[in-house]
Amino acid sequence: MAYSTVVERHKTREVGVGDVVVGGSNPIWVQSMTTTNTFDVAETVAQIKRLEEAGCEVVRVTVPKKEDVEAVKLIRDQIKIPLIADIHYDYRMALACIEAVTPSGRRAIDKIRINPGNIGGEARFKEVVVKARDKGMPMRIGVNSGSLEEDLIEKYGFPCPEALVESALRHIETAEKLGYHDIIISLKASHVPTAVETYTLYASKCDYPTHVGITEAGSREYGTLKSAAGIGAIVLRGIGDTIRVSLLGDPVPEIAAGFDILRACDRRINQPEVVACPTCGRLDIDLERIVAEVESKMKGMTNPLRISILGCLVNGFGEAKEADLGIAAGAGKGIIFKKGVPIRHVLEADMVEALLEEVERFEEDTPALKKHQEKQKTALPVLN
Repeated sequence: MAYSTVVERHKTREVGVGDVVVGGSNPIWVQSMTTTNTFDVAETVAQIKRLEEAGCEVVRVTVPKKEDVEAVKLIRDQIKIPLIADIHYDYRMALACIEAVTPSGRRAIDKIRINPGNIGGEARFKEVVVKARDKGMPMRIGVNSGSLEEDLIEKYGFPCPEALVESALRHIETAEKLGYHDIIISLKASHVPTAVETYTLYASKCDYPTHVGITEAGSREYGTLKSAAGIGAIVLRGIGDTIRVSLLGDPVPEIAAGFDILRACDRRINQPEVVACPTCGRLDIDLERIVAEVESKMKGMTNPLRISILGCLVNGFGEAKEADLGIAAGAGKGIIFKKGVPIRHVLEADMVEALLEEVERFEEDTPALKKHQEKQKTALPVLN
C-alpha cells in the first residue's frame, strides 16, 4: 500500500559499481563488510557467500596490506556481488587495488573506498583520484567525524554537520578539478542527530549519490535500533542510495536489518509486511502464535503486501481496514478484510490457512502487483 506522505527521493547522479548502478531512480542497495582477514581467501569468500545468501548486494573488504591486494584478485572471481576495497592510511594499497586484475582478467575490485582525512594529505588523495579516473574506477569518499582535517576542527571546534559537509565538498572539488566524477559520498557519525543533519545539509548542496550509515553503532540489539533511528530518519528525508547497518560481530544480520529499515520507511518493499497489535489485556486470541506462523510461512515471498493481524475487536476493525489484507479477531473467531472490505469469517484455528489463501488470491487478482513482482525479479533480490 503506497502512502502520499513518503518524501520524494533526493535526485542524484548515477555511478556504476560492477553490475549495480547507484543513485538516480535505482533501488537503495543494501551492503555490508566482511569481518575476516582479507588475506584468508577461503574464509573471506565463505563469509561473502553467506552475505549473498542473506541478500547482500555490495560487499566491502579491508585492504591494509599487500597480502590483501593479492587476495582480492582471487576473491572477486568467486563471488557474485560487487567488491569494494576499503583503504585507510596507506594510499599505495588504493593504487595497487585499482590496478589489480583477477586470474580471469577482470578487474579485482569494483570500487575503492578511501577516507581522505587519513590517507596522508591532499597530494596522495590526488594521486589516487588520477589513478581511479584513468582506470574508470568509481570511488566512495568517506568523510568520518573521527578523522576530520585539523583545520576544520580548528574552524568549527568539533565535528559538526557544517564541518563534515565542508570536508566532503572540499574533496569533491579536488576530484572534479582533476576531471573525476565517479563519486559516491558518505558522511558518517556515531551521534545520530549529527548524522541526520549532516546528510540533510549535504543533500541541499550536492547531487553525488550517498552511502548512509551510522558508524560505530554498537552491539547487535542496540546497534540495530540506533541504525534504524539514524538511517531511517535520513532515508525518510529522501536521502540515501546505499545503506549499511554496522553491527558488532557477524555481519550477516546487518542485511535483514537493512532491508527491514527500508521496508519500514516504505523505500524498498520486497517482501510482505506483517503488522500486529501490541499485547494487552483485551487480547482474545493466541496472536503471538498466529503472527509467528504467518511470518514463517510467508518467508521468501516477494510481494509488497501490508498485512494487519489484530487480536481484539476494540480497534481491530478500523486498523485491519488500513491494510491490503487484515484480520480483526476475538473470542476464537475473526473477519478477514481485503482493501477495507470484509470478505470472510474464519475460526481462530483456520486463520493462518485462510489468510495465506487470500494472499494467493490477492496476487492473482492484482495486475499492479504482478507488474511489481516482474520488476522485482530483475531489479531486486529475493530474501531467503
